[in-house]
Amino acid sequence: MTMRHYSGRLSARRRYVADRAEYREFVATRSDRLLRTAYLLTRDWAAAEDLLQEALAKSWFAWSRVDEPEAYVRRVLVTTYTSWWRRRWRWELPIDDLPEGHTADATGQIGEREALWRAVGRLPARQRAVVVLRFYEDLPVAEVAELLGCGPGTVKSQTAKALAKLRVDESIVTEVAW
Repeated sequence: MTMRHYSGRLSARRRYVADRAEYREFVATRSDRLLRTAYLLTRDWAAAEDLLQEALAKSWFAWSRVDEPEAYVRRVLVTTYTSWWRRRWRWELPIDDLPEGHTADATGQIGEREALWRAVGRLPARQRAVVVLRFYEDLPVAEVAELLGCGPGTVKSQTAKALAKLRVDESIVTEVAW
């Protein structure tokens, strides 16, 4: 083995170790925020943890090529969620009776916040991702477009469609007496 080849392997190994430390620091400092985003997408803490873990694992392989780590991992998170949503099991059926211990107010009615989250959960995956990123993560249209790999016009139209669906959702629309 030539000295040049050997030194090339050492520098690659040093870069790998440096990337590894940077990755660990990123995971330690940003996991909570990314987990919150995953939860807002899935509405299930266990699924959110699985989603984040898979997104971080996918990101690890490209880590040395990533310029903006948080944006990259967030995009992987959203695309992984979208692919999960497309493959999800379709045989689960909703029921009318709430399980015991479910959040309800003193009158036995589901709270407004829970009703809103259920309505957001019924949106198609792309529209739900746009709503979560725009209104809960408070990201600008351009950044959401970059994360989702689409144009700003698409983000705006998906937002408009999602909000239109939420406006007519019977579970969250309150009747106004005139």
